[in-house]
Amino acid sequence: MNDVKLSNIPSMTVDKMVNRLSDAYTQLIQNNLPVKTMPSVMLWGPPGVGKSQAVRQIAGAIETRTGKKVKVTDVRLLLFNPIDLRGIPTSNADKTLAVWLKPQIFQMDDSEDIINILFLDEISAAPQSVQAAAYQITLDRVVGEHRLPENCIVIAAGNRTTDKSVAFKMPKALANRLMHIEVEGSFKSWKKWAIGAGVNDKVVGFLTFRQNYLMGFDAGTDDLAFATPRSWEMVSNLLNGVNSNVEKMYALIAGIVGTGVAVEFRTWAKIYRDLPAMEDIFDGVETKMPTNTDAMYALISSMTYYAREHKDDMRRIANSIRYAFRMPPDFSTVLLKDYQYIEEGYKQKLMSLPEFVKWNQQVGSLMNGSV
Repeated sequence: MNDVKLSNIPSMTVDKMVNRLSDAYTQLIQNNLPVKTMPSVMLWGPPGVGKSQAVRQIAGAIETRTGKKVKVTDVRLLLFNPIDLRGIPTSNADKTLAVWLKPQIFQMDDSEDIINILFLDEISAAPQSVQAAAYQITLDRVVGEHRLPENCIVIAAGNRTTDKSVAFKMPKALANRLMHIEVEGSFKSWKKWAIGAGVNDKVVGFLTFRQNYLMGFDAGTDDLAFATPRSWEMVSNLLNGVNSNVEKMYALIAGIVGTGVAVEFRTWAKIYRDLPAMEDIFDGVETKMPTNTDAMYALISSMTYYAREHKDDMRRIANSIRYAFRMPPDFSTVLLKDYQYIEEGYKQKLMSLPEFVKWNQQVGSLMNGSV
C-alpha cells in the first residue's frame, strides 16, 4: 500500500494545535453536538516533541472551559495485538455461542458531565493488523461487538516513517478516516507550557539561552540519548524531585540528553552560584544586578520560577517588578512576558499592580516579538 504523505497537511506548534483542537471540541460540547461530529485526529511528529503531553493539555483546556470532567485513556498500540482490542472470546451462559469480553479500554463513564478521550498512541508503530483493528475505532467507534460511548473523543498519534523509529506505513483506507496534523517543535510554545507546569528554572534558563538544544533529535544518527522536550522534562523531574545540584546529577542528566549537551548544561548552571538571592529581590531588598547575558537569562528563569511559587503574594511580585526596572529593557520584557505564562489569566492579576502598569507604559511596547 502507498505510504501517507505529510507534505499536504498542516504543520502546527504544540501550543497552536492544543488551542485549535480545544476550541473545536469545546464549541461542539457547548452546542450540545456529538463529539464525533469532528473526525478522529492523527498527530504526526518526531519522538519527544510533545504529542502525548499535548493530549493532556487538550483535556485540561476542555475541562476548564466546559466544566465537565475529562478522563484520558492512554492506549499504546505498539504493545497491542488485534485480539487485545476486540477482547477475549468466551462462551455465553448456555454455552451455545461465543461472546467477547469487553477490553478495559472500553470501560468508560458515559455520564453527561464526563468527556472521555481515547488516545491511541504509537499507532504508526503498530503492525498493520492492529492498525486495521483501529479502522472501526476511528470511524465507526466500534471494535467487534464493543462501542465507544457518545462522549468519547478519539485522538491518535505516531512517529513519521522518516524518523527512523518503529513505524509502519499507514494504509490510505485508515488515513482517510482521520484529520491529520503534523506537530512541530517550537521553543516559544514549549516555554509557555514549561513555566506553567513548573519545569525546573535551570532547564528553562539554559534553553532560553540555547534554544537550539530544545530539540536535538536527528534521524540520521544512532544516538540513544538526545535532547527533546520529553527528555528535558525528565531532567527537570530529576532536579525538582531528587537533587537540584546539576553537578551531582550530571551523570544521570547525560544519560537522558547525551554527554555533549549535558556538559554545556553543567558548565552553564555554575552561573547560579553568583545570582542574587531570590528572597532579597522579592522582599524589596536592594541587591546587585548581573551584567553578563548568560547570567541575565539565569536570573530571569529563577525569578519566574520563584514568582510562580509565590504567585498570590502580589506585594512580593510588585517588588520583583520594581527590580526589573533596573534591567535592560529587552530582558525585563522577557521576564514580564514569562510572568504572564505562570497561569491562565495571570496578566489580569499583574494589571492590578501599579508597578506593572507603569512598566507596561514605559517598556511594554517591546513585548511584541520578544522571546
